[in-house]
Amino acid sequence: MSLEQLTTAQARSDKTPLCVDLDGTLIHGDLLYEAVFAALKRSPGAAFELLGAMLQGRLAVKHVLARVAPFDPALLPYRTDLVEYLRQERAMGRPIHLVTASPRAWAEQVAAHIGIFDAVYGSESVNLKGAAKARFLAESHPDGYDYIGDAKADLHVWQGSRRVLRAGRGTRLQLADAKTSHRDFPTNVFPPFPLLRAMRPHQWLKNLLIFLPLCASHQIDNLGLVIDSAFAFIAFSLTASATYLFNDLLDIPSDRAHPRKRTRPFASGALSIPVGVAAGAILFGVALVIAAMTGVGFLAVLICYILLTVAYSVRLKLSMLIDVFTLATLYSARVVAGGAATGVPLSIWLLAFSMFLFLALAIVKRCAELVDRTKAVDERISGRGYFGGDLSVLQSLGSGSSFAAVLVLSLYAAQPEVTRLYANPALLWFIGPILLYWLSRMMLLAQRGHMHDDPIIFALRERKSQILILICVLVALAAVKLDMPMGLILPGK
Repeated sequence: MSLEQLTTAQARSDKTPLCVDLDGTLIHGDLLYEAVFAALKRSPGAAFELLGAMLQGRLAVKHVLARVAPFDPALLPYRTDLVEYLRQERAMGRPIHLVTASPRAWAEQVAAHIGIFDAVYGSESVNLKGAAKARFLAESHPDGYDYIGDAKADLHVWQGSRRVLRAGRGTRLQLADAKTSHRDFPTNVFPPFPLLRAMRPHQWLKNLLIFLPLCASHQIDNLGLVIDSAFAFIAFSLTASATYLFNDLLDIPSDRAHPRKRTRPFASGALSIPVGVAAGAILFGVALVIAAMTGVGFLAVLICYILLTVAYSVRLKLSMLIDVFTLATLYSARVVAGGAATGVPLSIWLLAFSMFLFLALAIVKRCAELVDRTKAVDERISGRGYFGGDLSVLQSLGSGSSFAAVLVLSLYAAQPEVTRLYANPALLWFIGPILLYWLSRMMLLAQRGHMHDDPIIFALRERKSQILILICVLVALAAVKLDMPMGLILPGK
């Protein structure tokens, strides 16, 4: 008999129960931490109930979360190689037991979904973790057991197990004397640097809007104001990354149901929630310090931005139309922040143009989601307040907002006082058709399902959009510097 045949024969005769942990082992992630954010998003008042439960201990918190934070086991990020291994072991007649510190109700839901477990044990009257789990398994499995875990708390369990099997972070743990790992299931299925990906530094490009007041007032050559804007840019970028972290924590269930967002670091389990919370808190703290150094006015704008972002993440994004107006306001807040950081007065024309432009782009963002995630007019998009049949209405609103933005720009170019800033303001009229073409094209791309979730980032990356933006910049520069007779063509200087 060959060695492979001998190993297979031994495996088929092995009836020692194989006990498996849930959080961090069977799945990437931790249901307890996820449930905290799910409960807070479902009902912010749950925070008070959780605080009361914390006074009674960790087990009481788990019981509260099991009641107020339901989840869909089909969407969990399972460790596929481990699940396949468990299926093979069970097919050879080996008992498979799920043993977790999570509430028993959660464990039963997961077990029912996977369908391979012969027994399920979870926290009920005892928090089944660490030494408590080791004692429980020693009493319930007197003939021995093998155990698959991932955390430092599992070292207690491995001391009493026959064989050690490690998953995820557990592969880096130093085992006790005379203990060696029988098999490892390392985490190597995710792209590198999950925290950096969750911070989304590419989204910092949107914060370049902070420099818009300097450009509009033609003071971009003022080094002192540029430095003030740069500090504001850094503070806003750190704040944006922190809000992305906390927004993703609140959106874990809906992100897992999304065709693209399910690969985000928190939704996929690539990034642990405690690390994300700590990073978000540090980013917020550093951003507020920089904002306070920049100026009280800018600090006030940044705090308002944070509060509005939190409100959007928790509740406003679920409300139809209110969500797109909120997004437009958040975009425009960057322009206001640029004015507050530098002391440059903001033109009412600039604010009106920004609001209509960003409202159109926010609607494009929602249209892209509707096209991407709904197949029927009566199907509601997960985590949003829209149905598939709302697409045509949103497109009409987006088109109207696009025309309004161009109208504001045209009216601004016709104002007599504009001649103080532009040698030939009539040239600004040429930007209107280009802008209207670009916005209309963005709407069509969203309709065809070709639009990135964020239209501003899409525009900064897409070649045609880059060319159109460059043309608009060149036309604006020409309007500033080029003093030529345009009276026969357009009303100007």
